[in-house]
Amino acid sequence: MDNPVNQPLIVNDTVVFGLLALALGFIFYTSSLKTGFWPKFYSIVPAVLMCYLLPALMASAGLISDDTSNLYFMASRYLLPAALVLMTLSIDLKAISNLGSKALIMFLTGSFGIIIGGPIAILLVSIFSPETVGGNDFDAVWRGLATIAGSWIGGGANQAAMLEIFKYNPEKYGGMVLIDIVVANIWMAIILLGVGKTKRIDKWLKADTSAIETLKVKVTQFTEKITRVPTLHDYMIMLCLAFSAVGLSHFLGDYVSGYLNENFEAVSDKKSFLSFLGSGFFWMVVLATCAGIAMSFTKAKNYEGAGASKIGGVFIYILVATIGMKMDLGKVLENPGLIAIGFVWISIHALLLILVAKLIKAPYFFLAVGSQANVGGAASAPVVAAEFHPSLTSVGVLLAVLGYVVGTAGALLCAYLMEVASSL
Repeated sequence: MDNPVNQPLIVNDTVVFGLLALALGFIFYTSSLKTGFWPKFYSIVPAVLMCYLLPALMASAGLISDDTSNLYFMASRYLLPAALVLMTLSIDLKAISNLGSKALIMFLTGSFGIIIGGPIAILLVSIFSPETVGGNDFDAVWRGLATIAGSWIGGGANQAAMLEIFKYNPEKYGGMVLIDIVVANIWMAIILLGVGKTKRIDKWLKADTSAIETLKVKVTQFTEKITRVPTLHDYMIMLCLAFSAVGLSHFLGDYVSGYLNENFEAVSDKKSFLSFLGSGFFWMVVLATCAGIAMSFTKAKNYEGAGASKIGGVFIYILVATIGMKMDLGKVLENPGLIAIGFVWISIHALLLILVAKLIKAPYFFLAVGSQANVGGAASAPVVAAEFHPSLTSVGVLLAVLGYVVGTAGALLCAYLMEVASSL
């Protein structure tokens, strides 16, 4: 029997997960080789980028598809919060505060880049293709782009709020989701590509990385001091701590979001600035992070010596692979006009970040994580931060949470500017 249109060859999630595990294993094995072709290859393309691209290539070839899989949901709801707990067990809050204001400046620069990037992209694309940015009433393209602004400044909850506020035609909304996924994921791939060239980029930016290096050294020294050969007992306790916290985060997150939605009109109203507080995912991320931070004040902190952050790293790489599944490279040309708007938009965001990083001599780490805290949100900001060093994961999480807070207001401002730009 023929496969339905757009139906991937493999739809069984158990088989898909096996393919993702095979891809991850292949990448980690080849990246550990010291001679031959692979050391040269990985000196150009970071391993984490390959963990993202291989599943993307499988999806593009029609082998697997995120549309028929629940693996991203599993990884983002179960493994992401567990990773946040395990990777913040040894957090040093004082050292993170010593990182200074540059992280916040770069995050806000990223938000501002999205806010002004939308209307500028509309103006530029309208010169060559005015029909691409047109539309009347609820078919108006700027209304659909407002949902992307919500996603790129905050996250899913803010995106839903923009859809509710501006009532974009639901039949055309899928096209906007496509731009969001394609452009955001390609930008994430570019950022990950830069991770392998961090020292060179920091040198060009004339960045002061001393606070970041101090934090890395501090965490490394603590880890070396408590490092031991892990036992089955250690693994079971670490998994107990992680997934108990995940369960509690989901339970309390659902309760808190439900309570706020039922009792506060400002939260239940999708048009409200505070609507992000009604998102269970938002509370899950916040509570899981708080659980990890709370454990860092107890003896549980010593489980870092048994490899807590390494287990968290395993979960993060599985999440990266499932994010890669979302990227079907074949869809890039489905709507070239709208995709062009997306690329112009993200380019303005990127150029502004580079300009400000150069002016204030901010490290590439702050540029990368500040951008992903906006465009990628809580699912990918920790991924990028952890790629620099596990001790920096919490910086990505904290900035991503801030994205939820400013997302709706920022997206509203962007939407109104895009409406003006569309009418010019």
